[in-house]
Amino acid sequence: MLQHIVRRLLTAVPVMFGVLLIGFVLLQVVPTDPATVRAGPMATPDVIEAIRRDLGLDRPLWEQFLRYLWRLAQGDLGVSIINNVPVAQELGATIGPTLELMLASLVWSIPLGLLLGTVAAYWRGSLFDRAVMAFAVAGVSIPVFFVGLVLIWYVGFKWQLLPFTGRGGPVWTIEGLRAIALPALTLGGVFVGPIARMTRTAVLDVLSADHVRTARAKGLAERLVVLRHALRNALIPVVTLIGLQIGFLLGGAVVTETIFSWPGVGRLAVGAILSSDFPMAQGTIIVLSLGFIVINLIVDILYAVLDPRVRAS
Repeated sequence: MLQHIVRRLLTAVPVMFGVLLIGFVLLQVVPTDPATVRAGPMATPDVIEAIRRDLGLDRPLWEQFLRYLWRLAQGDLGVSIINNVPVAQELGATIGPTLELMLASLVWSIPLGLLLGTVAAYWRGSLFDRAVMAFAVAGVSIPVFFVGLVLIWYVGFKWQLLPFTGRGGPVWTIEGLRAIALPALTLGGVFVGPIARMTRTAVLDVLSADHVRTARAKGLAERLVVLRHALRNALIPVVTLIGLQIGFLLGGAVVTETIFSWPGVGRLAVGAILSSDFPMAQGTIIVLSLGFIVINLIVDILYAVLDPRVRAS
């Protein structure tokens, strides 16, 4: 198990380096000059040139990238061009709300997707099965921003049942729960369909396996056969999908946080890119990339827990 985790951590190093390099290059080709943004529209060319030298923008790109990596190794993410606040401080204030939103989305969508997929597989061909498959196709097809706008219009604006802007407070308070309800429903709603679809397919394959027939021949209760022998062995492909979907959930969080004015990393990234705040944009890219890598590492560990063959490799 430990060797498996170490190998996965080592493979994450070149991935992170590639993310840093690509993010750095992409921000360099943006036509906006960071020195001009910091100096303001009324600054003279001499002032802009002085700011360029102060930021190190007059140096070759390879030297800028090496200096950037050296600062990262020291834990220095830079200072925001717009508000002159350390990037790490801004990110520290937004990581918590993003984690709250993702956990609130996953805590109901994953169990619901597993339940719908398992029941649909057990009642294959029934009306419930067809309804679950239709719901799964809709969940894959409908974009997250459309779900958010519909919930805002009906639940938030027309019926005025729940707030739809900002963060009302910590998630363990009533105000916090009310404020996070619509963003969590939006982000988790597009997550249920793919999980239910994959769970149904995987459980159908396992239900026809020899060990399931043997368990039924021994007289085990059907509930135990489905949960202990069918669902557990069907979880490996489902865990794979969940890991990938959680990674894509980070992208969906950017849209959801923007729609609901949720003060998370995604909204911070959009604001930094629109305002040409390059240090802040690079910091958000690092945080989102690390989140994706950590999620995939957790999925690999779950592989080893669910499949003994992975532990032995």
